[in-house]
Amino acid sequence: MLPDLSDYKWIVPDFIWELDEHIDLEKLSKALPDAEDLAKLLPDFDKIGESLSSLKGFFSPGENNFSLKYQRILERLEKENKELRKLVLQKDDKGIHQRKLKKSLIDMYSEVLDILSDYDASYNTQDHLPRVVVVGDQSAGKTSVLEMIAQARIFPRGSGEMMTRSPVKVTLSEGPHHVALFKDSSREFDLTKEEDLAALRNEIEIRMRKSVKEGCTVSAETISLNVKGPGLQRMVLVDLPGVISTVTSGMAPDTKDTIFSISKAYMQNPNAIILCIQERSIVTDFMDLAEKNVASPNRIQQIIEGKLFPMKALGYFAVVTGKGNNAESIESIKDYEEEFFQNSKLLKTCMLKAHQVTTRNLSLAVSDCFWKMVRESVEQQADAFKATRFNLETEWKNNYPQLRELDRNELFEKAKNEILDEVISLSQVTPKHWEEILQKTLWERVSTHVIENIYLPAAQTTNSGTFNTTVDIKLKQWTDKQLPNKAVEVAWETLQEEFSHFMTEKKGKEHDDIFDKLKQAVKEESIKRHKWNERAEDSLRVIQHNALEDRSISDKQQWDAAIHFMEDTLQSRLKDTESVIEDMVGPDWKKRWLYWVGRTKEQNIRNETKNELEKMIKCNEDHAAYLANDEVTTVRKNLEAKGVAVDPCLIKDTWHQVYRRHFLRTALSHCNLCRRGFYYYQRHFVDSELECNDVVLFWRIQRMLAITANTLRQQLTNTEVRRLEKNVKEVLEDFAEDSDKKVKLLTGKRVQLAEDLSE
Repeated sequence: MLPDLSDYKWIVPDFIWELDEHIDLEKLSKALPDAEDLAKLLPDFDKIGESLSSLKGFFSPGENNFSLKYQRILERLEKENKELRKLVLQKDDKGIHQRKLKKSLIDMYSEVLDILSDYDASYNTQDHLPRVVVVGDQSAGKTSVLEMIAQARIFPRGSGEMMTRSPVKVTLSEGPHHVALFKDSSREFDLTKEEDLAALRNEIEIRMRKSVKEGCTVSAETISLNVKGPGLQRMVLVDLPGVISTVTSGMAPDTKDTIFSISKAYMQNPNAIILCIQERSIVTDFMDLAEKNVASPNRIQQIIEGKLFPMKALGYFAVVTGKGNNAESIESIKDYEEEFFQNSKLLKTCMLKAHQVTTRNLSLAVSDCFWKMVRESVEQQADAFKATRFNLETEWKNNYPQLRELDRNELFEKAKNEILDEVISLSQVTPKHWEEILQKTLWERVSTHVIENIYLPAAQTTNSGTFNTTVDIKLKQWTDKQLPNKAVEVAWETLQEEFSHFMTEKKGKEHDDIFDKLKQAVKEESIKRHKWNERAEDSLRVIQHNALEDRSISDKQQWDAAIHFMEDTLQSRLKDTESVIEDMVGPDWKKRWLYWVGRTKEQNIRNETKNELEKMIKCNEDHAAYLANDEVTTVRKNLEAKGVAVDPCLIKDTWHQVYRRHFLRTALSHCNLCRRGFYYYQRHFVDSELECNDVVLFWRIQRMLAITANTLRQQLTNTEVRRLEKNVKEVLEDFAEDSDKKVKLLTGKRVQLAEDLSE
């Protein structure tokens, strides 16, 4: 008559199970009389059995009375355990034991889920770690069940309105105080205070609405919330938006499909524990009807046991989450639920089993299932990640055996240091190098203007006073309007070229071309942001004016330097002019003979025109720079007499180059005469037919260039290099915060492989 008590072994004292170790049951059985003799001595057990049927019922495993008694004992012990654990946790929380509480296992597990979710929300990483996924129709009671499990009203509520607009991951863990906090916030919400509960619900609603993009109704972005409290079952639940059958007004057209895809993504996890909340009104009405009329009790039993609507795993649980009043406290709902099932005829008549009712039993069952699956799946998941990492490491060793694994952020930091070192190199450029390159570049930029607009107009006059007056007027106009701006422009371009040189210079074996795109982008953005000091032109204008005012050459060395500068300039211009003339008239007889090339028709016309114009210059070596109309007519008629038809514009264009060559040759011969003219210059050319005003002009320009280059060099080294360095640092800081920019500028198989390894 005794039931199998193996499931309730914990109730029976241990010594009962150890009796066989101390008593020899074989000797005891031999000492007892035979069964037939013993039967004569025993009373009529049939009659006694009938009178003890109630006792038999108590011990019968098929009846529910013992289960109810076990349930009550378990509840009492759990309540005592809860109070004891609360006291222990509070003592630790107050520091009585002088030790720091370690992070709980469930908290660490939840953080892992957050990391994996941030890593790849689409589950491409094969993240199959268990979660309790809570699904159900909109307004089916999901919120109420979750709040009963969390033992606090933490979710926003609305009458018929969709409130859950994005997945909410709730991590339940045990703690001395009933509090809630978000993953990305340090604020704790005290769940025992109504004002904190209201603030928490409001914060959840705000976060949901922020996560929803414009034109959408729901979002796949997960909100992470931790709830701690005494006696809470440790697990991770994900509350999903309620499934809808119809898209109502105010919703985005794709709301139904979006909710389905979000739910599908979570439910496709093979280790997901799917907690499906059924329509509460149907179940409640059905149970009430069964309670009152005891109608179809077998149907209730079939539903709960999963026979009518088959479900895998845990099956069905019957819970009561209130009477429909949102203002009810969790404690009052728990009392009502307990009272409801204790008085339930269905429970007393064995239609329902005690372990398949109440939210607490649901929570216990889900938590137990959750941790079993965690134990089974975490190691498998870890092995999968280890295998992936091993494959990636092998690929890295095969492709980049000499390089250390650096992900995108680490590569950016390395590139950042290199760039800053290269910017510092600008400050180490010697003053001589700056001045030489500035002076050379500035003269290349302004030499054409000096020759064409200052020197030529002045040199065409025969009077020394007129030459100097013309030069002074032209120089003043030049320095007032163009020269300072040109100088600053040259300095800025020189700084850019030097900066680019340091940024793009190949450093032999140490050079890493993976940084080239990033360095180029930093260089361009830094140059774009850099603005030269606006006051630089004003100070430069004064310095240039003063330099050009000085006409006194103090020694022979300066005179020779001016002669050399003038000769180099004139020879360079003469070479350019002769090249232009050669292109105009075609190859001379030597090239035609040696390389077997000929002239075009236009080149023949140009050549005949050139010959006529050279005859004119030979007749008058002091000819003015421009041809008179009658001279153009004469040249045209002479050419027509030779059978060459020519346009007046072509004659003038050819004359410009022919005269230019003649003028430069004359100026060079005059320059050679002035080489020994420093003695006459000191005597102001008294009693001498030699005049070297052009040498003085070139000396003034040369000195102005040197002083300008020195001033620009000081501006560069003292101000502009530092400002450029500041711009580079700001650009690097901006790029460091822009993950899309880093992905765009640091690319390639090596970067992606390192990124995969890091993640």
